[in-house]
Amino acid sequence: MPNHRLSPTLLALALGAAFPMQAALAQAASGTEAKKDVSQLEAVIVTGSRRAENLKEVPLSISAIKSEELDTYNASGQDIRALSGKVPSLNIESDYGRTFPRFYVRGLGNTDFDMNASQPVGLVYDDVVQESIALKGFPVFDMAQVELLRGPQGTLFGRNSPAGVMKFDSAKPGKKFEGYANIGYGRWNSVNLETAVNVPLSQDWQMRVAGIVQRQDDRVHNPVAATKGGTADLEGYNDKALRLQALYKNGNFEGLFKVQARDFKGTATTFRANIMKRGTNDLVDGYDDSSYPTDGYNSQTLKSSEVSARLRWDFDGVSLYSITAHDRAKFYSRGDVDGGFGCRFCGIPDGPKYYPSGSATPYPSVIPFDAQTADGIPYLRQTTQEFRLQSNTNAPFQWIAGLYYFNEKLQVDSFNFDSFAVGDPQNGYAVQHQQAKSWAGFGNVKFAVTPDLKLTAGLRYTDDKKDFDAVRTWTPGKAPNVDIIGPFQTHPKSTNWSWDVGANYNINKATSVFARVATGYRAPSIQGRVLFGDSISVANSEKVLSAEVGFKADLLDNTARISGTLFKYRVKDMQLTAGSGSTNQNRLVNAAKAEGQGFELDAQAIIARDWRTTLGFSYNDTKIKDANLFVQPCGNANFQFLEANTGCTVLDPAGPLAGTVSINGNPLPRAPKVTWNWTLKYSVEIGAGELTVLTDWAYKDKYNMFLYEAVEYKAKSALEGGLRVGYGWANGKYEVAAYSRNITNHRQTVAAIDFDNLTGIVNEPRSYGVQFKANF
Repeated sequence: MPNHRLSPTLLALALGAAFPMQAALAQAASGTEAKKDVSQLEAVIVTGSRRAENLKEVPLSISAIKSEELDTYNASGQDIRALSGKVPSLNIESDYGRTFPRFYVRGLGNTDFDMNASQPVGLVYDDVVQESIALKGFPVFDMAQVELLRGPQGTLFGRNSPAGVMKFDSAKPGKKFEGYANIGYGRWNSVNLETAVNVPLSQDWQMRVAGIVQRQDDRVHNPVAATKGGTADLEGYNDKALRLQALYKNGNFEGLFKVQARDFKGTATTFRANIMKRGTNDLVDGYDDSSYPTDGYNSQTLKSSEVSARLRWDFDGVSLYSITAHDRAKFYSRGDVDGGFGCRFCGIPDGPKYYPSGSATPYPSVIPFDAQTADGIPYLRQTTQEFRLQSNTNAPFQWIAGLYYFNEKLQVDSFNFDSFAVGDPQNGYAVQHQQAKSWAGFGNVKFAVTPDLKLTAGLRYTDDKKDFDAVRTWTPGKAPNVDIIGPFQTHPKSTNWSWDVGANYNINKATSVFARVATGYRAPSIQGRVLFGDSISVANSEKVLSAEVGFKADLLDNTARISGTLFKYRVKDMQLTAGSGSTNQNRLVNAAKAEGQGFELDAQAIIARDWRTTLGFSYNDTKIKDANLFVQPCGNANFQFLEANTGCTVLDPAGPLAGTVSINGNPLPRAPKVTWNWTLKYSVEIGAGELTVLTDWAYKDKYNMFLYEAVEYKAKSALEGGLRVGYGWANGKYEVAAYSRNITNHRQTVAAIDFDNLTGIVNEPRSYGVQFKANF
């Protein structure tokens, strides 16, 4: 049978629809393509199936981000949120800043801001599940690869992964003495220093030490701090992390031992009051990003550490794995939630009131009451243990069987402060305690019916239970230990069977197709923030059923690659986080059902000897389906008697109770329907070195910030890009570069606080700087 394949000219024409400028370059080069030494794309090896396999052999929708790509995103000192939008269907955001990231895959995520919030996207760092919000934001440095496993991962990874798993794998110790130092300096005196050293200690022992230091001066000034109190300068940070690994290999035994720690000091996200034009989602005229007038204090600290041991014994036909880890963390975050100054109910003039250009008339604005709070985790202990036995032969039948144990002990403190007393003293306190235990048994089989057709199936049984209590010992504005509320207690339990079946078929050596049906499960969640409420809420476990089909293909002698997935899922009893109107409080609710469907495309190509490009696209259509679910919208709408035209504009139909609206048919919050990402890299030899120019762009469609729809709280679509120009010499031993992130300086609100006033959170401004890297 003849082997038909596309010519370079046809590939250039195909890519031209997406990359018209680059297509012209490829067409110009097509006539001499055969004379050029065109390199090939490397095979993508993933470990999402708990084995190292070629991406084309796995019946999963997986995207991999390589270490060199991570270097580009980290150049400006960005945190884990820099990965948002870099692969299809992935969104990452935070209302806390560089800590407490929240992950969304195919529209599934959780907007809960409480310290014990659970998420439907699992995060696995070096084979260890990171459950707590205090652990999820560990800096991404010295990595081998990051993988996004889309769809339910309920069998091999288990609980709290119905939307998928983010899998981070750091670089492991090797047998060669080598290392690198990478230092960047940029706007606001930002410094980004990353370094790693690999040391072979003996024939059996290797060690690798890696660290990162990221710091930035304050870039926002509080002009009223001298007269109204509060933190004078904000948005600076000092973030340090260290990882030490030791690898031992002898005979049939391998042990990888790790110690890592993080120490963060900085400020929390600035919530900016009255920055939205009522009736639009525009920033007000006169908005100044460098000015933040507030009467509150702002600080944030986080310390975390982990010790782990990953052991493997290889026997005849089977391997035994043991993964043991113990994590600890302390976290504290204080901020001015109302985002401004003053208090109408207290008779204190409020603001800020931004002025339109050329006008002395301020926008209507209001601060009904002050809201200066802090939340902390003074105590977190997480212990996990996994035993896994799996086949290690090349036989057609492969299998995995394992046991997993999880134990978490957590305390959450909540504080309120008096913004109008000298020094802003504490005047409220509540505390939560939670212990979560879970164990699971799981198995997975893979059978090669023929060399080209492989079937997989998995099953997992999970047993979860939580013991929780919460009490308010100091009601805000009253004397401590006088008006005690609680204790409230709850002990939710649940069990679940998760399963998946899949098939992968190689049409030919370069192309494969796959299909997968899978289920996922999220354990019951608890919202016990009783500082401003007299009750707690519990959400029952949610369950997901998902089906997907897709293809993966290498084209043009491995100079181009494309994969695509078509998916549909249904969530029963979906856990949602609803605001409580004009109270700084959340409640958990279960929607009867939520549905999502869409597709993803992921492509990369060498379009000429010196040009490489990637393109990712995703479409996620999500919908809440529950005709009996109503929420309270726009707490600021309740204060129109204080100042007219300051509330938000609700678009949902009214509910049966006054002050409620129906959210039936709304999309899931923070779930943009369309996203795409694109990169273009040009490399050329100049002199004794190589010049590299790389630009990357990510587009995110509009989305609702909350469960309900309101004009002001619908984020605009956004396109942000980055640029990096570097020159390397001495066979890549040294490189100097200049970079910029958000090069168009696009500015908009990306999130909001809706209970008090038109308060928004704005995206990061443009940053730029220089970078130097040395390898040895």
